[in-house]
Amino acid sequence: MHKGFLKAGALFAMLSVMLGAFGAHALKEIISERALATFETGVRYQFFHALALILTGVLFKEYKENILKWAGRLFLIGILLFSFSLYFLSAVQAAVQPGYRWVGLITPIGGLCFIFGWLLLFIAFFKKTE
Repeated sequence: MHKGFLKAGALFAMLSVMLGAFGAHALKEIISERALATFETGVRYQFFHALALILTGVLFKEYKENILKWAGRLFLIGILLFSFSLYFLSAVQAAVQPGYRWVGLITPIGGLCFIFGWLLLFIAFFKKTE
């Protein structure tokens, strides 16, 4: 097992539950539906990829491939770039602050990290070391 991915996955999963509860109870009263939807997308993708990190950590016991490490790293980077850029955009939308639209350019880079992480995870299954 890869304890770093397991720890990061558990931490990000816990954080996504906390953020989700915060969004559902506190944010919905003070931000627009559009900003809340953006926030919720970040939470949802963070949670899914926290589980992907845990899965990657568990699979590392059977598939000790460098490619699997890169899959986990890409999931981590994806969470930071994708989800956290959406949290920032939600805050900007809520505060009606112009000039921060460029942050939206970071989000697709995080999405690409997610996609390539899943691709590398798929490829790792064909490279099992006996």
